[in-house]
Order: sequence, then C-alpha cells, then structure tokens
Amino acid sequence: MQIHAAHPLPLSLSPPVALRAEQAQQQFKAYVQAPAFPCVGARSAINRGRACFGLYDGLGEGGHIARLCTDLGQFSARFPQPGEDPVSFIALFDDTIASELEFERRLWQHLQEVHEHDRRQFAWNAGVSDDPSSPQFSFSVGGRAFFVVGLSPVASRLARRAPMPCLVFNFHDQFEALRASGKYDGLQRVIRNRDVALQGAINPVLARHGDASEARQYSGRATEAGWRCPFHSGESDAQ
Repeated sequence: MQIHAAHPLPLSLSPPVALRAEQAQQQFKAYVQAPAFPCVGARSAINRGRACFGLYDGLGEGGHIARLCTDLGQFSARFPQPGEDPVSFIALFDDTIASELEFERRLWQHLQEVHEHDRRQFAWNAGVSDDPSSPQFSFSVGGRAFFVVGLSPVASRLARRAPMPCLVFNFHDQFEALRASGKYDGLQRVIRNRDVALQGAINPVLARHGDASEARQYSGRATEAGWRCPFHSGESDAQ
C-alpha cells in the first residue's frame, strides 16, 4: 500500500490496514520531526509533502516484493526530475528485528529479492555500478538509481533508531544535482554536526558521496574492515 504524505489514504485499503498504515506513518513522522534528529533533508521532505510511504510485511522474508517494486516505479514516475529539494520513498515494515546484525542481513536479503524481481523487466541503471564494492555503486529499481538508508529500532546510531524497520530510497541523481550545484558539502556538514551533537561522535560508516562504496552505509552498522556486501546482481552473474 503506497501512502503519499500529501494525500489521503487510498480508499481501496480495508479500515484495519489503513489504520495500521496511518499509525506507522505518523510514528515515523514524529521520529523525523524530533528536535534532535540530524537529517534536515529527511525533515524537509516530510514537511514539504515530498515524502511517499508504503507499509509492507516482513523485511527480508519475501513480503510484498512485487508491490514495493511497483510503488518505487510510481514514485520515480512522480519525480522524473526531483530537483534539489529533498524527496524520499520510505518503505515501512510491519516486523520485529532482534539485533543490528540481523537487520543488516535482512536488509540485503530484501534488496536481493527486490533486484531478482526487478531484473525480469528492467536493466540496471547505466549511470551507476552494480558492483557493491565499487565507489560508483548505487542500488537500481525500475532503471532508476537509489541510495538506500536502513533504519531500525535496534540501530546503534541514535539517528538511525526508527520506531520500525525502514528502507528509505533516495534518488542518486538528486545527490549528483546537489554536488553539481555546490550545495552537497554544506548539507552534509550540517547533518554531521547535528549527528555529533546527538551522539557525541560522527558515524564511522559515513563517506563523501562518490568517494567509497555507499553499500557500507545502507544498514547503518559500523562494518568491519574486511566486510563484503552479500548483494550480487544478475548483470554480474552474466559476465
């Protein structure tokens, strides 16, 4: 079920499901709008009605994979040229996660299943790499590249400690537009300063966009030096 922040719930949802989805959306909004929350971009997307939401079943358990792909396709069509004002699709999961390691494992399992479904119809976005060890890696759905931010109640970083498991999809081309305009560094500096104020130290997994593989940042966990991303694309398998 896709829920747009600036629009009412779809009338096709049954009342219990619509209520659960609305409650999840309001919980997430309260989390982002808390005064200490570091990511001013996410707050801007929420406040300006440029955030779209979907509530799905289990993370990494095959829950609503096709529907998530469809929703992301509709999201991409709605924002073909997102500009510089932040915009995000927030996939909320009606699920329980026991640990940060489990969240990381299930996040990549879910993204793998999304890719397996997506590759039946779409090729990987040609502007980014499908190799998660590459600095040019970005996730691809429906031919569009995304930077994915994982959030969960078990995150060690306070900024990532959402009330439910979430995958936040941000357009890769929007990051590129911000870099081209010179606004990216200033936005990153503000977010990092707020993150330090919240937790006392910068998140060790953060890197400048394009300087290292963003795959390490997806789960939010401080990965080990020898960590290898478990994701692999069909394009890589075919080579």
